[in-house]
Amino acid sequence: MNFKTAAKVTVVAGASVLFLAACGSSKSSSSSKQTANWTESAELPTMDISKSTDVVSSNALNNTNEGLYRLGKNGKVTPGIAKSTKVTNGGKTYTFTLRKNAKWSNGDKVTAKDFVYGWQRTVNPKTASQYAYLYSGIKNADAIVNGKKPVSSLGIKADGDYKLTVTLDKPIAYFDKLMGFVNFFPQNEKVVKKYGSKYGTSSKAMVYNGPYKMTGWTGTNLSWTLKKNNDYWDKKAVKMDSIKYQVVKDPSTGLNLFNSNKLDFTTLSNEQVKNYKNDKNYLVRKTASTFYVEFNRKDSDKTLAKAFQNKKIRQALSLAINRKSYVNNTLGNGSTVSKGYVSEDLAKNPTTGKDFTTDAAVPSAVDYNLTKAKKLWKEGLKEIGETKLNIKLLSDDTDAGKKATEFIQGGWEKLPGLTVTNQNVPFKTRLQRSQNGNFDTVISAWNADFTDPISFLSLFTSDNSYNNGKYDSAAYDDAVKKAEGADANNKTARWADMVAAEKQLMNDQGVIPIYQQASATLTRSNLKGIIYNTAGSNYNFKYMSVK
Repeated sequence: MNFKTAAKVTVVAGASVLFLAACGSSKSSSSSKQTANWTESAELPTMDISKSTDVVSSNALNNTNEGLYRLGKNGKVTPGIAKSTKVTNGGKTYTFTLRKNAKWSNGDKVTAKDFVYGWQRTVNPKTASQYAYLYSGIKNADAIVNGKKPVSSLGIKADGDYKLTVTLDKPIAYFDKLMGFVNFFPQNEKVVKKYGSKYGTSSKAMVYNGPYKMTGWTGTNLSWTLKKNNDYWDKKAVKMDSIKYQVVKDPSTGLNLFNSNKLDFTTLSNEQVKNYKNDKNYLVRKTASTFYVEFNRKDSDKTLAKAFQNKKIRQALSLAINRKSYVNNTLGNGSTVSKGYVSEDLAKNPTTGKDFTTDAAVPSAVDYNLTKAKKLWKEGLKEIGETKLNIKLLSDDTDAGKKATEFIQGGWEKLPGLTVTNQNVPFKTRLQRSQNGNFDTVISAWNADFTDPISFLSLFTSDNSYNNGKYDSAAYDDAVKKAEGADANNKTARWADMVAAEKQLMNDQGVIPIYQQASATLTRSNLKGIIYNTAGSNYNFKYMSVK
C-alpha cells in the first residue's frame, strides 16, 4: 500500500491527528440550530479528491462529498450515490444504478459521467495522484498509470446518466470498501475545468455532493466551516446546521478551551492523560496504524545482513522490548501493545465475528521475555559466528521518534555484546533512507487505507516496492496471492489465507510490531451519532447531533 500513508502516521506519532470539538453550549442561544466547533491539529492541505492523501483532507472530503457507497459503523458499507448494485462475471463486473435525486451544491445532477471523469482524472499520469495505485485491478488501470494506455480505456463506463458499469481485471474482495474511499468519489468536470489549477485549493473552488458543504477556507487560513448541504439527497438524516473548524496545535491550549466550555472536544498530551483518564469525558480513539521495527536483510554490512537473516536474533530483539512499559509510561496516550502486524479492530471473521488479531495471534512475536531473549541471542550469535554486534536504529528526529529509539535502545542493550546507535533524522530523510535500503533497523509505521487486512499484508510480499527490509517468504507470498486472486470470491478461504500470511510473518519475526496508535481525548457526552472508523476516512458526521 501507499507508503505516503505510513509517512502520514509517523509524522503525527507524537501529536493529535484529527480532533472533534463542539461549542460549549452546543446549541445556539435560541436552541433552534445544531452547531458545533471543531478543531484540527494541522492545516487543511487540499480539497482536490484526486490529490488528497492525508487524514485532514480525507475527513473533510468524506463529510462534504460522497461516492457510490458510504462507510458506516465498523466499516460497514452503506448506501451512497448508488441506489443498487449488481455483480456479475465472477465478481469482475459491477453495475451500479444511481439515485436520480442526487445533486451537487451548485444544482447540477450527479450522474454516472461524474464518476467516469473523476476516476479517469485520478489515474491520469498528468494528475500525479499518489493514490492512483488503489485503482490497480480495475481494467487497464495499471497500464494507464504507467502511461501505456489512454485514460479512456479505464474499465468504467456510463450508460446514460444513472447507470455505471465497472469492469475489473480480476475479482477484488474489498472493492466495495474502496467505493467508500474519497479517492473514488465523483468529480464535476465543469467545475474542475472552471477552476483549473485552483480546483480544490479553497472552499469556493469546489463543489459538494455530500451531507455538508464547506465555506470560509481560503487555502491558507486556519479556520473553515461545514454547513448542512440542502442539495444532499439524504438531507433529512443530517441534523447539524454547521460545524466550525479551527486549527489548535497545542494540547495545553485545547485543554484550556475545553475547560472554559469553548470546546467540547480536545486531544490530550501524555502528561494530561494522567489527570483526566478517569474523567467521564475521557475517550480513546484507535487508528488502524501499527508502529514496528524493520530489519534490513540486504544491509551493506555483511555481518548485519547475516545476523538479520537469523531467526533467533530477530526473535531476541523482539523479546527484549517491554512494549507494555512503553505504551503505558512513555506514550501514555491510549495507544496499545500490538497484537501483531495487522492492527486490532480493523476486520472481523466473516463467519465467527472474531477480530483478525484473535484468529491470527502469535503471542511470542509480541511478548516481553528478557531471559528468553538472552538465550536466543546467545544461540543466534553462535550460529552466525559472532560474539557481538553493532546495530544502528533509524527513526525521525521528532520528540516521539527520539523517545522511541531511546526506549528500544535501552531494551536491546541488555542483550550481551550488543551496542545500539540511534540515528534520528528529519522525516523526509528517514523515508528516503528506508526506501533506498540505507539502514540497519528502522522504526516504521503503516496505516490502513481501508478496512481489510490485505491493506497491511500486501506490504511484505517479496516483490512489493515498499518492502524495504526485503522480507522474503514463499509461503507468505503464496497466502497473499491466494487472498488477492484465487480465493477473492470465497470469504472463508480468503480469511484463512490472510490469517496464514499474518502467522507466517509473525512466526518468522519478519518485523517487530511495537504498538497500535491511538489518541486520548476529552469529548462532551452530549455529542452523539459520530461514526468513527480506524482506517481510511476516520470520521463520518452524517448522523452527528447535539443532545
